[in-house]
Amino acid sequence: MTILRRPGLLVAALVLAVVAVAVVAPQLIAPYDPFASVGSARLAPPSAEHLFGTDHLARDVFSRVVHGAQLSLSAAVLAVIAGLVIGSVVGLVTGYVGGPVDFVIMRFVDVLIAIPGILLALIVVASLGFGPLSIALGVGLGAAGSFARIMRAQVLRVRAEEYVEAARTLGVRGPVVLARHVLPNAARPIIAMAAMELALAILSVSALSFLGFGAQPPAPEWGALVSAGRDFVATAPWLSLLPGAVILAVVLAVNSVARSIRGDR
Repeated sequence: MTILRRPGLLVAALVLAVVAVAVVAPQLIAPYDPFASVGSARLAPPSAEHLFGTDHLARDVFSRVVHGAQLSLSAAVLAVIAGLVIGSVVGLVTGYVGGPVDFVIMRFVDVLIAIPGILLALIVVASLGFGPLSIALGVGLGAAGSFARIMRAQVLRVRAEEYVEAARTLGVRGPVVLARHVLPNAARPIIAMAAMELALAILSVSALSFLGFGAQPPAPEWGALVSAGRDFVATAPWLSLLPGAVILAVVLAVNSVARSIRGDR
């Protein structure tokens, strides 16, 4: 019943529920084909028939935004998973092993964190080529340093607990101690952080797609939709404003749910 006492969290959950439907079954929400013209009404303003108006090719913008959720969010989720896996493995190993291994690897992590995430993603995209997968890997690599830092701190805390020391004393092998005792007790903050990172990943993926490094036209990716509307800002501002508002709403909803998971009020 906590969610009923927090209307902001309830709205966020509803937004994410709609987005989930758009990702899994966009045809249930989108009234038109996102790639086909819906008539001769080019650059038509928002109306009951076309909620977000139409673009310069007379395509329904709302339908394109709905279908674009799959591209944008799949890349963002993949980025978070990549950062979570890479960072957690690094933090888990360095925190448990300690010594020179910890010192050397964490210096590399410090360098990784010092590089702006968007710049690191651009380097990865330039190396691997344009596309959602390259963007996801680039954004994920940028987030891996933060995950490694948090995981290492949790492992240092957990490995000093008595049950871990007892397992070592009984001769339990290191990998078993990590899997059975350290990882389960160090994972909760990482899960909360992953939810927070998803909001940042959505923004980063959209920003890179806005710059033209993501899905290429006519794919209806959110950042690409905002970018495509730049040429018509004076005559049809809804082409950029409404997809941008959707990105903002989703990011705020994810952030609200993530803060709830973390225990913030």
